[in-house]
Amino acid sequence: MKKVSFLGAGSWGTALAILCANNGHKVTLWSKVEAEIDMLRDNREHVERLPGVKLPDSIEIEPDLKKACTDKDIIVCSVASPFVRATAREAKPFIKDNQIIVNVGKGIEESTLMTLCEILEDELPMADVAVLSGPSHAEEVSKGIPTTVVVGAKTEKTATFVQDVFMGRNFRVYTSPDIIGIELGGSLKNVIALAAGILDGMGLGDNTKAALITRGIAEISRLGVELGGRMETFSGLSGIGDLIVTCTSTHSRNHNCGYLLGQGKTLAEAKEEIKQVIEGVNCAKAAMALANKYHITMPIVEQINAILFENKSAKQAIKDLLVREKASEYKSLTW
Repeated sequence: MKKVSFLGAGSWGTALAILCANNGHKVTLWSKVEAEIDMLRDNREHVERLPGVKLPDSIEIEPDLKKACTDKDIIVCSVASPFVRATAREAKPFIKDNQIIVNVGKGIEESTLMTLCEILEDELPMADVAVLSGPSHAEEVSKGIPTTVVVGAKTEKTATFVQDVFMGRNFRVYTSPDIIGIELGGSLKNVIALAAGILDGMGLGDNTKAALITRGIAEISRLGVELGGRMETFSGLSGIGDLIVTCTSTHSRNHNCGYLLGQGKTLAEAKEEIKQVIEGVNCAKAAMALANKYHITMPIVEQINAILFENKSAKQAIKDLLVREKASEYKSLTW
């Protein structure tokens, strides 16, 4: 039995806390939001995000960050991406040397263009930072629906340690040394998922969505490899796997936001209706900035930015994507 603490009690942190508790580990679930702590304690259920899914009695709900970080085998950073840096900074006095910290969020910080693991390493240089990602909706994981993910870490020892803690009958975990590739796949797919939602909101067909997913992973891979990721990663669980599930599921807040945009609602109206952090919106500008910095062509990401922040119509964006200059599918393939 390992001692595992989750910093962030949203849907994903709560789902993974339930998973680890059911795996027999001693689990602590921390939140900075007093109302969330009260809800979890009173109902033993995240009524807002995971209705009907009860927390095991063994999970300790903890409002004290020091207690949540002290004497733990693994600390899981499960706050929404905009709050990762502030949470890490607040936790720093309580983090021991070589503490394993597993990032389960997805995003890129717009001001620094850092991934979430890079933010954690920046704020907590004493820690051993890993990442867990893949096609894994909290709503399904919390109910024990079969799911497969990947853990990335700097050493095989850390990766297999995290693998053993999270691995369960219905939750298969693979390992990988490609932290940056896993993070970029998980973050950038949210931008493409916004586009997939827009297509569905406009009533377009399967052909269109298949094209978007395929060309979307091409864009993600181009940027990811340039930044040091491995091509194999983008064809795996945290690449094409996560992209497929996020582009096709109504569990996805990014897809749902895009759907509302495709139906003609404004970004502000879509955010108000969803009432959760929409990671793809936060990541879109950072993705475009990275593409420009490294001279990577990302036309889908470019058009999503224009829709989100320049009031461009989705109809015009699709037209502009289709009438671009002719090209080969892969320049690396020669006649």
